[in-house]
Amino acid sequence: MPFKERQKRKELERKSRLAKRRNQESERKARKRAERAERARAAAAAAAAAAAASAAPKRSTVSLLDEAHAMRQKMMENPNWHMEKKRLEELRQVEEANSVQVNALTSIEEFAKGIKYTEPMYSSWRPPRHIRERPARKNDAIRKKYAIIVEGDDIPPPIKKFEDMRFPPALVEGLFSKGIKRPTPIQVQGLPIALSGRDMIGIAFTGSGKTVVFTLPLVMFALEAEVQMPLIGGEGPVGLIVCPARELARQTHEVAEFFCDYLHQKGHPELRCCLFMGGEDMRTQLDIVARGVHVASACPGRLNGFLNDGKITLDNCRYIVLDEADRMLDIGMDEEVRNIFSFFNHQRQTLLFSATMPQKFQDFAKSVLVKPVIVNVGRANIDVIQEVEYVKEDAKVVYLLECLSKTAPPVCIFCESKAAVDNCQEYLLLKGVDAVSIHGGKDQEERNDAIRLFKSQQKDVLVATDVAAKGLDFPDIQHVINYDMPKEIENYIHRIGRTGRCGKTGVATTFINKNVEQSILLDLKHYLKAAKQRVPPVLLALPDDADEAELGEALGKKGCAYCGGLGHRITNCPKKTEHALQRNTMYRDFLKDADSGY
Repeated sequence: MPFKERQKRKELERKSRLAKRRNQESERKARKRAERAERARAAAAAAAAAAAASAAPKRSTVSLLDEAHAMRQKMMENPNWHMEKKRLEELRQVEEANSVQVNALTSIEEFAKGIKYTEPMYSSWRPPRHIRERPARKNDAIRKKYAIIVEGDDIPPPIKKFEDMRFPPALVEGLFSKGIKRPTPIQVQGLPIALSGRDMIGIAFTGSGKTVVFTLPLVMFALEAEVQMPLIGGEGPVGLIVCPARELARQTHEVAEFFCDYLHQKGHPELRCCLFMGGEDMRTQLDIVARGVHVASACPGRLNGFLNDGKITLDNCRYIVLDEADRMLDIGMDEEVRNIFSFFNHQRQTLLFSATMPQKFQDFAKSVLVKPVIVNVGRANIDVIQEVEYVKEDAKVVYLLECLSKTAPPVCIFCESKAAVDNCQEYLLLKGVDAVSIHGGKDQEERNDAIRLFKSQQKDVLVATDVAAKGLDFPDIQHVINYDMPKEIENYIHRIGRTGRCGKTGVATTFINKNVEQSILLDLKHYLKAAKQRVPPVLLALPDDADEAELGEALGKKGCAYCGGLGHRITNCPKKTEHALQRNTMYRDFLKDADSGY
């Protein structure tokens, strides 16, 4: 082989060995790098495991019961812990009370379809220009002068004269003829709100003129509707006033009928009023409906009967009032009210009025009404001199005659039961006292005659159950006697409100003894203090719960949110307990009943 070829081959072999050596060196370095990375990962994992092992808590040898006891002891060291626990429990019960309340102010169709109205009803009424342009600070000054508390958005201004409310002259003349010269505090603020088409919650003491607040706007709306397009047979009502008792419905009907007749006598179109209530001839009531009715006053039972039978409709009704609304929305009547609202297929203006409106009803109404305005002028009537006397049960009948001599007649006596009413009336008649009585066991004709004779002062004394306690207007009653202390402070407020009406002074005497529950006596004690009345020693001796007073200050609300009593909180409200039992008996467990067939 030539020399050059051998040199060339050796050079090629040398280059091949160098390339192979370089490849081997690269592979060795790559293996070392991989080994170092693996060792680093293993070290990191080991360190992490060690750290986790050192951080893991040791298994406790203390039981869960001991831990809970230690936590409770630590919380109890906080002086506000007990009060905070009560506060949270009260808020929970208030929320529960509101959630179980039947939504009686919404129709079933609206509730099912989720229909909610966001704007108030339209009204053509406007206050005079000088009142519309009045500064807000002057409106606030007027409210402060009349002790009016308002809550809501875009509140209409208060008006101090009927002449400035743009009523027809005939309507103002009708007010003057009844001796109503100036509006009362609830009328100063309530009438502009109702005339503006706003939903309203009115809270005012008994005898403050609430009936005029919701009756006059209804008469105005009915007059406007009749002028625009007269009603034909079968149409109406334009507005509806629902009352819990027959006597109250009749009284409201008479007030509305007076103003409608007065307008007609002065040349305005005829406005027809109708009264729907049990115990009266249905044909007479339906005869007015056949001509077209503008204003209807009703009790829930008869009204529901007519609505269910299709004898009347609410297609033209744009205005509804619940008088004594706390009773109308309470258990036992709330389902009937909801059935009435279920016949509405359009928006309506809703007004709620009462002298007693517990917080739970206010919260409920604010959640379902359309931008409502709350007007509160207080529930304590300072024109009533309240006297509380301790009288043994077997001595009450004899002491009754002595109490009757305190004032001149007429006098109203309230008892808890029908039997007590009959016994008191019989005793008074035997003693030569002209007395009449009403209670739920008497037929409607007897009840009407008793009210008529007592109002006309042909009889000196009226003995009644709570059927006559709410809303009835007896302007000249001098004295109210609570022969039996009612079981709820609300009924006490309504009872004594039969006297001291329209600025007059009256006397209310209440018999108490050991048979009366302490909870209602505490409510009575605090109500007397709120009304600035003398509290007898027997009530002053009752101990108050310091925690409840402190809780009221912490929440900013005194008394019970469920029943309105001032002597207890919702957590120990007897009415709430009673209603819970009523709800349990309303629902039947078919699976538990052996005779149910399941």
